[in-house]
Amino acid sequence: MNLNELLKGFDCVCGRRHTCPISFVEISKGCAANLARVFEKEKNVLVVADGNTFAAAGEGVMDALCSKNVRKIVFSGKKLLVPNEDSVAAVEKELAGIEAIVGIGSGVIQDLCKFVSLRSGIPYAIVATAPSMDGYASDGAAMILGGMKVTVKAVLPRAILADPGILKNAPEEMIRAGYGDVIGKFSALNDWKLAHAVTGEYFCPRIYDSVLAQVKEVASLADGLVRRDADAVAALTEALVAVGIMISFAGSSRPASGSEHHLSHFFEITGILDDKPYFAHGIDVGYSTVVTTRIREKLCEKPFPRVLYRDPAECEREVKRIYSTSAGGCFELQEKVGSYKRDLLPVYLAKEDELHKIFSDTPSAEEIEKTLARVGFDKKEFAAEYGEQKIREAVKWAKDLKDRYTVLWVNYDLYKGEL
Repeated sequence: MNLNELLKGFDCVCGRRHTCPISFVEISKGCAANLARVFEKEKNVLVVADGNTFAAAGEGVMDALCSKNVRKIVFSGKKLLVPNEDSVAAVEKELAGIEAIVGIGSGVIQDLCKFVSLRSGIPYAIVATAPSMDGYASDGAAMILGGMKVTVKAVLPRAILADPGILKNAPEEMIRAGYGDVIGKFSALNDWKLAHAVTGEYFCPRIYDSVLAQVKEVASLADGLVRRDADAVAALTEALVAVGIMISFAGSSRPASGSEHHLSHFFEITGILDDKPYFAHGIDVGYSTVVTTRIREKLCEKPFPRVLYRDPAECEREVKRIYSTSAGGCFELQEKVGSYKRDLLPVYLAKEDELHKIFSDTPSAEEIEKTLARVGFDKKEFAAEYGEQKIREAVKWAKDLKDRYTVLWVNYDLYKGEL
């Protein structure tokens, strides 16, 4: 796929013109050298990295910016960096006189730069160090603000630069994470089609087909990724960027993020709140895709119940227990969108056959499990990390972290959110 050609956008069958204002993407050896051209007019540049990402790509970035006045902030690579208010404040403290920001890293560094760029109006570029997630080309910044996992509509980078020689040396966990994040689109795309059928949400068949094609392509890369083959890693990175561009085209992360991301966010938020370990985002997404696919399979096993489930007392008690200081944000969010007040039972019953067909339009949980296992995912690892009770809690209450309609709501409405 020619990513720079894709960036030009197109008039679509869905009735919209899809655009993405990124100047260019380059995935090639030594591509950081383009930074001087990316920021040709800007003289004062802030470099944002952590100890690990700066060690991986910092030298090339600093060489490329040798004609600029460069200031840098390098977070410790020994402690997990969280994209919260403290991290934002640390970056913003260095912004006096700065005209451009260069992030060196992947998920968290990208989100920090994206968010700070939004608030400051200072343009940024990202030099990728791992093929770990699809956010490089999306305008959503995944932040933890007020203890809540929120996706802030931010700004896009001026350029995305990724050197396969650096990417292939990323930690194995990060390569697996990128693979898992893409395989998770099987679930996200299914949720998008479901939301279109149930709530009438906007849906673009061309974006759907394009993302699905990327998922199938990435599934074929497993053996090369395990070998850390540079071409396979470059192809994974290209797919991750392409999906990010599709997010921009859609105007939301809907083509790439659904129930599987909600479960991932549940494990991350509760891990932070309870000071418990959790997997890298894309790894959680991969495992969670198996879980959400099992939910879809369960929903196809028999006719839908003829009653809508609601238990306000249980909801208040459990959300407070699980999310503690973040519970208020959950209640406020669901009150705003009216999730617990809507009665979708008539729609479920009228469209039962159509919904069963949608749920079946994805690989089986067993097939997805095998696809993930090819790069080292092991379901025993997932069960050991979180335990059956926490996974069941995620299935029932992860939906409350977001305002997005997914299969988790169908499962709650009809089957009390049981796994």
